[in-house]
Amino acid sequence: MTRHLLRDDDLTPSEQAEILDLALSLKKDRWKLKPLEGPQTVAVIFDKSSTRTRVSFAVGIADLGGSPLIISTANSQLGGKETPSDTARVLERQVAAIVWRTYAQAGLEEMAAGTTVPVINALSDDFHPCQLLADLLTIREHKGEVAGLTLSFFGDGRSNMGHSYVLAGVTAGMHVRIASPESYAPRADVIADAEAIAARTGGSVTLVTDPLEAARDADVIVTDTWVSMGKEEEKLARIRDLGAFKVTTETMAAARADAIFIHCLPADRGYEVDSEVIDGPQSVVWDEAENRLHAQKALLVWLLRQP
Repeated sequence: MTRHLLRDDDLTPSEQAEILDLALSLKKDRWKLKPLEGPQTVAVIFDKSSTRTRVSFAVGIADLGGSPLIISTANSQLGGKETPSDTARVLERQVAAIVWRTYAQAGLEEMAAGTTVPVINALSDDFHPCQLLADLLTIREHKGEVAGLTLSFFGDGRSNMGHSYVLAGVTAGMHVRIASPESYAPRADVIADAEAIAARTGGSVTLVTDPLEAARDADVIVTDTWVSMGKEEEKLARIRDLGAFKVTTETMAAARADAIFIHCLPADRGYEVDSEVIDGPQSVVWDEAENRLHAQKALLVWLLRQP
């Protein structure tokens, strides 16, 4: 059965740890594995604009000996005349894997159900599992053991990043706090899935409406843009609703003295985070951005190894 990564809990705790171990190894010796040598091709499809995802997958596929085929849906049949499942059946005869940055999670699920090659969610409206692998890799590098750490996410808990932090965080055995207004809390089904995982890993999920309470004694402080791609018309409302959840120097002061700050970028400076934080000594956002490369290479290697 072909393995895919469509959402963070597609990986068990041991599988997640295995991929992170491999990512650390590949970061130390970047060109040691060439599973795509030939070169084999990986289709990388974009419905949305991208910098970090496009660069890290293109470079990573080349590092692994392969050839990235970058496809814009604006110039293809996908999303127009052709269904995701039909597109997958065409691509699987020519590529080793499919990476898709898209809107609806349902499209990814349809594509994965209709193909024999791995499908990777490079971002959807509901989840961003590749980013979480990079973030967990960054946390491991700076904090050592991940299990037992407290991670506090500020902003839109119902966003793809909020959902992914909940699922991937508890899979890693972390205590995840989501700091947001009640109306921006993660979906109930995602919380239920996370709690089931946490019961096995020793992690936890807590929903908090007081930003300073959420920051208190946290090991990792996280935020993300308040306005997702395609939802720019919501910016004024989100500034009003989420303004109290901006990450500031006061936020960082409430966390542990050795806490780190991460943000998946791009950052809307002055809105979800102050420049003093993102440019400050506790920020590891540039390590995090680089780690997209190493984490995604490890993910591709791991998926291609599955029977």
